[in-house]
Amino acid sequence: MVMIEKDLYVTVREQNHDRAPQPRPLQNGFSLLVAYRVLGLHSASETSEAYLILANDRDEMWFISNRHLRVHGIFPQETLLRFPVARHLAAAGSMQDLHVEYPGNTEPGAVN
Repeated sequence: MVMIEKDLYVTVREQNHDRAPQPRPLQNGFSLLVAYRVLGLHSASETSEAYLILANDRDEMWFISNRHLRVHGIFPQETLLRFPVARHLAAAGSMQDLHVEYPGNTEPGAVN
């Protein structure tokens, strides 16, 4: 059985190479600087791929590959489906952590 933290929020870091999983979130209503609440998880038995269920900026529900996502944090006080990433960074008093690139991604052509 797979368990998901109920207050987990993720951000999109779409992979951009020939073998990137579909659908591509930035082409389907998701944004880079928004944290999305994880609504659920699906993992097809025939693959090792996991798909997180998220609501995009148009309130459409999508199954997005875990390879396109990064953990933003656990926020038990939040009830929103999504919020701007800068909101929590500003509340913490540090905007220096607001960046789009993540070092260490070794996949060719990946957008971090």
